[in-house]
Amino acid sequence: MRMALYLILICLVAGLAWIRLAPSDPARWHVDPQVTADQDLAGGVRRKIAFESGGLAQLHALILATPRTLVLAGAPEEGRVTYVTRSAWFGFPDYTTVQAGSGMIEIWGRLRFGQSDLGVNKARVDGWLAQMREEQEGA
Repeated sequence: MRMALYLILICLVAGLAWIRLAPSDPARWHVDPQVTADQDLAGGVRRKIAFESGGLAQLHALILATPRTLVLAGAPEEGRVTYVTRSAWFGFPDYTTVQAGSGMIEIWGRLRFGQSDLGVNKARVDGWLAQMREEQEGA
């Protein structure tokens, strides 16, 4: 009985370590969002918005101000950036790709592990967009 509990504990710790330490392959995550319309998905969200000049740089600054968020690949100057945002407790990674072109910004936020993100990516992306609109209206 005790051995089984130790084995379960070891598996749990190993699983959490994998979630936190698993490498993020830019070739898999830094891809064209291909957003045709706004969508709320079980494991993420897609948004497509019109933007003015400098909109991608403004959004980039807002995203980087988000706790536990880093650039995985790309840059605003390239027209596409993919970010990794990790949850506070267990370090679950969520990937957000932002791409600009033809007066539009496409955003695709999605989870890596599991089936549902419980609306976390939707709340995060919609929060960034609301904050961006507030800043534009205040300017």
